[in-house]
Amino acid sequence: MRNPPAMVHTGTAGLRGLAWDHPRVYAPLEELARLDASLPAGCETVGLPLRWERKPAAAFESMPVSGYADDYDILVVAHPGLGSAVESGSLMPMEALFTPAELSSWQRRSVGASYESYRLDGRTWALPLDAATQLAALRPDLVDRRHPPRTWDEVCALAQQVPVALCLGGPHAFLTLCALSLAQGEEPMREDPGPVVGRSTGLAALDMMAGLRSSTPPSLRTADPSGVLRAMAHGTGPAYCPLVYGDAACTWSGAYPLAFSRPPGWRPGGPAGSVLGGAGLAVSAGRVRDAGTRAAVRDHLRRLLSDPVQRELLPMTGGQPAARSAWTGRSGDRHWRDFSRDTLNTVEDAWLRPRRPGFLAFQEHASELLRDGLEASTPHPALLDALDTWYRRGSWR
Repeated sequence: MRNPPAMVHTGTAGLRGLAWDHPRVYAPLEELARLDASLPAGCETVGLPLRWERKPAAAFESMPVSGYADDYDILVVAHPGLGSAVESGSLMPMEALFTPAELSSWQRRSVGASYESYRLDGRTWALPLDAATQLAALRPDLVDRRHPPRTWDEVCALAQQVPVALCLGGPHAFLTLCALSLAQGEEPMREDPGPVVGRSTGLAALDMMAGLRSSTPPSLRTADPSGVLRAMAHGTGPAYCPLVYGDAACTWSGAYPLAFSRPPGWRPGGPAGSVLGGAGLAVSAGRVRDAGTRAAVRDHLRRLLSDPVQRELLPMTGGQPAARSAWTGRSGDRHWRDFSRDTLNTVEDAWLRPRRPGFLAFQEHASELLRDGLEASTPHPALLDALDTWYRRGSWR
């Protein structure tokens, strides 16, 4: 691990934060900053104000944290990129800012593996702000939300009655393969080096993906979750998507509010494969060096993880809190129309991806390989061989 650059935060203008350009993430952060700015002089609740800037979510999925960490004090990060961020020395461990008791409290209060996803090499490198995982999305006016497909075979049957689509853009073709493997009872990438998924599991998953891709409108075959959900909510997309990262705001926004449910299983009563997502708050090791800045950063992070913000502000502004109490209490469903009731078990059971260095680059390339292969009707054994070759070669690290 390289040493962080000898850079000290200068000036008193305030802190800089970098967030994903997605309303689920930036809207609560900017609303809190706006409330701070509206306070009369002398009533500030945090020593240094925090100004948030945005970067497209796709950039976070493809660019290592080291590429922008030195420009911001607080960063919204995705856990699959943690290995590279830690290896580069870009992030400050939370143990340098908070007591073990405080960190343990946040861990106990987080939903599913949200907190654990930011733990690596015995340290905590980010705090969970937002929780998300792959869910099934549907339009209740076209698909009975009380009886959504229970199995992938039922999804195929539904595709004969209403428009059904897969979400395959960005890294999501690969994440769909992972979810289908999990639904069959097999954890992907159990060994390194080794196959990404077992042969029979992978072939069955690719057969399913190829069949449902053919029913996906061409305009959505490279769309990310936001694109798929936006099309559904505006009446220009499918009636059902079996695997897409859930967005609670879609339950009340758009011309056609959506409903979300547990993804289908491979067989009745079997596991529902789902890959954990979410967003964490990390701190730049290069910028946050002096005591005053550290104190201000601590105050901001404590407030963002506090119960009033997690249970009220985030759901009210379209966020999805990482605090479990927001999913089990009344505040979530007051804003989310049963979203938490219908999806909590899936978030709690979601699979945690590897966090090894270079994994973001691997999942991007793997997804592109799968999309191109499905487009070209590449024989599925050859497609699996290409995926395994890239994984074993390790050139993505």
